Amino acid sequence: MTSTNHPPVRRWAPLELTVDAGVALENPLQAGRLEATFTGPSGQIRRIDGFWDGGTTWRVRFAPDEEGRWHYRLQWQGRPDVAFTPDQGHFDCVAPAGQGLFQRHGPVRLAAHKRHLEHADGTPFFWLADTAWNGPLRATDDEWAYYLQVRTRQRFTAVQWVATQWRAAPDGDRDGRLAFTGRERIAVNPEFFQRLDRRVAAMAQAGLLSVPVLLWAVGGGTNPEVDPGYGLPEDQAILLARYMVARWGAWPVVWILAGDGKYFGDYAARWRRIGRAVFGDGPRAPVAMHCGGQQWPADELRGEPWLDILGYQSGHGDSAETWRWLVEGPPAREWGREPRLFQLNLEPAYENHVAYHSGQPHSAQSVRQAIYWSLLNAPTAGVSYGGHGVWGWDDGSGPPVDHPRSGTPLPWREALEMPAATQMAHLADCFTGLAWTALRPRPDLLVEQPGREDVTRTVLVSASDAGDLVVAYTPQPVTLRLRTAELAAGLAGTWWDPRTGTQHPLDFLPAGEEVALTTPGAGDWLLILQPRE
Repeated sequence: MTSTNHPPVRRWAPLELTVDAGVALENPLQAGRLEATFTGPSGQIRRIDGFWDGGTTWRVRFAPDEEGRWHYRLQWQGRPDVAFTPDQGHFDCVAPAGQGLFQRHGPVRLAAHKRHLEHADGTPFFWLADTAWNGPLRATDDEWAYYLQVRTRQRFTAVQWVATQWRAAPDGDRDGRLAFTGRERIAVNPEFFQRLDRRVAAMAQAGLLSVPVLLWAVGGGTNPEVDPGYGLPEDQAILLARYMVARWGAWPVVWILAGDGKYFGDYAARWRRIGRAVFGDGPRAPVAMHCGGQQWPADELRGEPWLDILGYQSGHGDSAETWRWLVEGPPAREWGREPRLFQLNLEPAYENHVAYHSGQPHSAQSVRQAIYWSLLNAPTAGVSYGGHGVWGWDDGSGPPVDHPRSGTPLPWREALEMPAATQMAHLADCFTGLAWTALRPRPDLLVEQPGREDVTRTVLVSASDAGDLVVAYTPQPVTLRLRTAELAAGLAGTWWDPRTGTQHPLDFLPAGEEVALTTPGAGDWLLILQPRE
C-alpha cells in the first residue's frame, strides 16, 4: 500500500486524482467500480465513484467542503486483476480564493425549508437558467466562450443542457462522437465526455451553474431508442448516470436525472429505483426531474429522498387552457403541500418557437408572461428561459432535428439576442434587488381578478409575511385594486417596465382598506410596493 501527499486544495475547488489500472479493460464500465472514500478533518466521510477516462487511466474528482486535513482511500470493486496505485493519501484543504461566484459562496444546495436554492455559505441563489440543450454538444470551445459571455451579460445564473446523444442530437456531438454505444451492455466513449469536461469547467469559471440532463427520457420523436432514459435497460441507465455524476460532481451542478418524461405508474416506479441507485442517501448536489409538458407527477415522486426539485414544464402552447394550468393549476395550487416538494418551471414557452395552438411564434410578450407568472405562482425561487435557435444550436437553415413543428429558428448567435433574452437582465436586476426569498403568493390581496374571464389578463400577487414587500405582475394594462389593511404602513410603489427596466415611482400609498393603481402605459408591468428609503 502506498501513500501520496498532495498540494493544498481550495475549499469547494475540484481535486483530481489520476490512477493507473495496470490493465486495459475491454469494457471498463461493466468491469467494476473504483470507489474513493474521503475523510474530513471533523470525521465526516464522503464516498464517491471514480471513472474510466481511456486506456488504463481512471480518475477521481472531489471538491472538499471543510478546511483542514483530508485523508482518502481508493478501493476497487470488480475484476481481481485490476490494481490501482497509489490507493491512499492525504491533502490539506485551505480557504477559498478568488472573486468568482462559486469561489466566494460555494456550490448550490436546497435550503432547509425547501422554498429556494442557496449557496454552501447560505447566500440565496436566484435561478435564472437558459435551456441550451444542444449547446455543449455542438459548440466549439470559442463558440461556447462567446455563449457564456453573452448569457453572463444578460444576467443568467444557470445553463440546462443534455449530456448524451438524444432525440435532437441523435448523432452525438459536432464530431459525430456518441456518449455510449450498445444497449444491453453499453460502452462509454471517454473522448465524448472529455470535451464536455471543458464545457462544465468553463461554466463554473463564468459563475454559471451547470445543469446537465443525464438521461433524456421522452420516448417520443422518430427514434425513441436514442434517448437513454427511455431506451436503455434500467441497470445500464444507472451505470451511465453514475458515470456522469462521477465526472462532474466536483463542480457546481444541479443534476436533472431525467428529461421530458411522463413519470406515472410503472414508469414512475422505474425512476424511483434509478434515482435511489444513482444518488443513494449521501451528500450530493441537488437533483431534479424535468417533466413532460404540463405533467405533474408530484404524488408519484413526493418523499423520494434523492429528489430535490420537481422541474415542471408549462410548455409551448398558447391556449387559454395552457395558461390557466400555469396560473391556476398544480404549479399554483400545490406548492404548500407536505412533505414539501420544491418546484421550478424548467421549460416555459420558448421565444420564437411556433406555439402549438395558434401556430404563431411565441413573442417576447408571451415568453415574459409565462416567466413572470412562474416566478409568482409559488414562493419565488427562479425560472428558466428558452430561445428557439439556442436550445438546438441551430444554423437557421431549418427546424431543429426531430422538431419539425417548432418552426425555423434564427441562427443561434442571433437568437442569443432575441428581445426576451436581453430582457432577462431587467428581471434579474429587479428581483435580486428585492428580498425575493420572502415572497409568497397572496391572491387574497386582489379585490378583483382581472383574468377571471380572460386568462391573459391574470394578475399574480406575492407578498412577504410581514406585509412590507408586495410584487404583482400584470400582462396587460390595468387598474389594479389591492387590499392594503394587512400591509405594513408607509409603503411606496414603483411600476417596473419588464421590457426596458425603466422605473416609474408612485407616491406613498394612502391609508385605507384598499388602493387603486393604474399601469403607466401599454404592455405588461411589474408593481413593487416596499418602504421607500
